[in-house]
Amino acid sequence: MENNIVKVEGLWHKYNAHWAVQDINFEIRKTGILGLLGSNGAGKSTTMNVLCGVLSQTRGKIYIEGIDMRANPVEAKKKIGFLPQQAPLHLDLTVDEYLIYCAQLRLMDSKNIPAALAEAKERCGVSHFGTRLIKNLSGGYRQRVGIAQAIIHKPSLIVLDEPTNGLDPNQIFEVRKLIKEIAEDSAVIFSSHILSEIEATCEEVKMIEHGRMVFSDTMSAFNRYIASDTLLIKLDNPPPLNELLEIDGITGGDFIDPTTARLKFDKPEQITERLIHIANQRNWHLTEIFLEKISLDEIFAQLSNNKKNKSN
Repeated sequence: MENNIVKVEGLWHKYNAHWAVQDINFEIRKTGILGLLGSNGAGKSTTMNVLCGVLSQTRGKIYIEGIDMRANPVEAKKKIGFLPQQAPLHLDLTVDEYLIYCAQLRLMDSKNIPAALAEAKERCGVSHFGTRLIKNLSGGYRQRVGIAQAIIHKPSLIVLDEPTNGLDPNQIFEVRKLIKEIAEDSAVIFSSHILSEIEATCEEVKMIEHGRMVFSDTMSAFNRYIASDTLLIKLDNPPPLNELLEIDGITGGDFIDPTTARLKFDKPEQITERLIHIANQRNWHLTEIFLEKISLDEIFAQLSNNKKNKSN
C-alpha cells in the first residue's frame, strides 16, 4: 500500500435511504491526471467529498499514502488539496489573506508559509493580485485562487471538482494548462460531466453512472467506446437510398430529410474518403459530411451493458 498515493476499497455512501455511491474501488500510483467522468448526479462529487474527508463513508476504506482516512483523518488530509465545485473563497479577504488562512488550516509551520504563498501565487498566475480583494477578481482569477489554496501545502493528491465550470473558452484553456503543470508534481483527480474536458486534460478516465464505476482504464481505451459509427452526408443531387447502402462499409441508414442521409458504418478506415470519391464520380454534389459524436447517455448504456455481460 506504500506505493499507492490513493487506495479506495469498497466505498459506499448513503444519503438517508438513497445510495449515492456503491462499491467504488480504485488506486492511484503516480503523478498525472485522472479524469472522473459522469453526468450530473452520477455520484462524482460524493465520491470526491468522501475521498477528501468532507463526508464520512457509510462503508469501505480510503487510504492516502497508506494513511487510513477514517482512523487518522488529520494526517490523511494533510496529503490532500481540494477544490470543490463551489470554491470556498472568502470574498472580503485579499488573495494573500485568504491563502495564508488556508495554509494555517492545513497546519503548515508558520515559518514556511511566506515561501509557500509566493510559490502558489506564482504557479497560479496571481502574484500581482496579492493585495486585491477576491470579490474584485474575475471568475477565471477566482478559480486560480481556488486552485492556489489547494496546492499551497504541496499535497501529493489534488482533487478538482468541475474546475472549469462557468469559465469562458480562454479561461478554460488557461486553467487546463495550469492543471497539467501541477500534475507534473502531484496526482490530480479532475472531475467533469463534460466529455471534451476529460479528453483534453486527462490520461486515465474512470466513469461513474448511478453511483457505480462502469469504466476504469486509459483515455485511449475509453476512446474505443466513443468512436462514432454513424455519419451525416448532405447531397444536392442524392441517389436512391439503396445505392448508398451498396457502398462497401456502409451497413445501414436512412434519409432524415430529402438531401441528408444518416449512414451507419463498420469499417472506419477511409470511409469519408470513399464516400467523397464515389459522390464525385456519380455527380451527387456532396456539400457536407461529418461523423456524429456518440452521446454520454449512449456511452453509459453501452458500458453498463458490457459490465452486466461480464458479470453474467
